[in-house]
Amino acid sequence: MSLLEIGRSASTTRTFDETDALGYAELSGLAERPQTVPEPLIGGLFSYLLGVKVPGFGTNYLKQDMRFLVPAPFGAPLTATVTVTRLRPEKHLVDLETVCETAEGQRICEGRALVYVEDVGK
Repeated sequence: MSLLEIGRSASTTRTFDETDALGYAELSGLAERPQTVPEPLIGGLFSYLLGVKVPGFGTNYLKQDMRFLVPAPFGAPLTATVTVTRLRPEKHLVDLETVCETAEGQRICEGRALVYVEDVGK
């Protein structure tokens, strides 16, 4: 856990478009495409960050809490950010804040994640 410190963060920006809406509808068995970005696609942004950026490869999810505040529009850039808020090295645990916002700064989703990091980087 030596590379981790409180305040360390990582972000990614993604724009979901019509193709993503249609693909999601097909994979989910929906009769119609969703009108706003489905919550699981936003959750996937956090999964990417936790598994690839901070903490990184080998991260194991234990808990995740997401509160969706407003629907996310298709075609708008969404930026997801994870930030380390607490380290518990004796238990190999890391708490992180998770936030997703539009380019204008409107908060779409906020929450937290708890991950197990003993195998990160191995």
